[in-house]
Amino acid sequence: MPRGYEVARIAVKDAKRLRAALPPNARLVALDERGRDYTTRQFAELLKSETAFVIGGADGLDASIKSEAKVLLRLSAMTLPHALAQVLLLEQLYRAATLLTGHPYHRE
Repeated sequence: MPRGYEVARIAVKDAKRLRAALPPNARLVALDERGRDYTTRQFAELLKSETAFVIGGADGLDASIKSEAKVLLRLSAMTLPHALAQVLLLEQLYRAATLLTGHPYHRE
C-alpha cells in the first residue's frame, strides 16, 4: 500500500465480536451483492477518512451489521467466493490509495 495507508485483516464470525473489533471512529462499509456500484474514483473518496470494510461469509453479513453500515458496496452483481472478494477489495484499495497519493490514473 502507498505510504500513509494501513490494511488489517481480522477474521470474526459473529456480529457482536465484529462490532468490538472495528475501529471506533471508522466509517463502516459492508460488502453486499445488493449494494451500490462505485467507480474507482468514487471508491477512492471512501478512503479520505478512516474506513472499515466488512465481508460476510457464505451466508452473508448479519442484517444488523448491514443496517449499521454507512455504505453498502457491491463488487459484482454475481455472488463471489469469499477469498476472491477479499482479493478484489484489496486490489481496489491499492488502486484507490495510489490515486489519492497522486499516482496517475490511466483510465481517464
